[in-house]
Amino acid sequence: MEYDCGFTTDNKWFRFRAAAIIVEDGYVLFAGNETADYYYSIGGAVHMGESAEEAVKREAFEETGVRYEVDKLAVIHENFFYEKIKGMPEVHDCHEIAFYFLMKPRGTRELKSNSYTLGVKENMYWLPVAELDKYRAYPSFMKEYLETSHNGIEHIITDERDK
Repeated sequence: MEYDCGFTTDNKWFRFRAAAIIVEDGYVLFAGNETADYYYSIGGAVHMGESAEEAVKREAFEETGVRYEVDKLAVIHENFFYEKIKGMPEVHDCHEIAFYFLMKPRGTRELKSNSYTLGVKENMYWLPVAELDKYRAYPSFMKEYLETSHNGIEHIITDERDK
């Protein structure tokens, strides 16, 4: 049995997440499903005993059906938000630490996705980077990050609780 690096106490929820930034020809890959009214980055919880890099490769494969290679660690994201956690009655005060890895492009947007999260079918969406601000897509920093140059690893903090 796999154990995620995270915990829930009362209405507080914490998770250590590994996420992929997958860009092909001006498009970035996001996921979505029928129960969410927004798009979200490819990735998921790091398992106990698993490195973040191992986790992002596993998650990218699970969600896309394609074995992506890591280019580099790009962003450490501290994210604060409220969310209704499936199967729990109250809204949770969430704190997530995510390592975002830039994945090596493959030269194609073809995927072999057959992903489910908590029993719900996930769909993959290639969203144009130049138009990301027209979508409700998280993390909210993605458009600005992809349109600017970077040296080293970025540390980004977002707090969606006041919105």
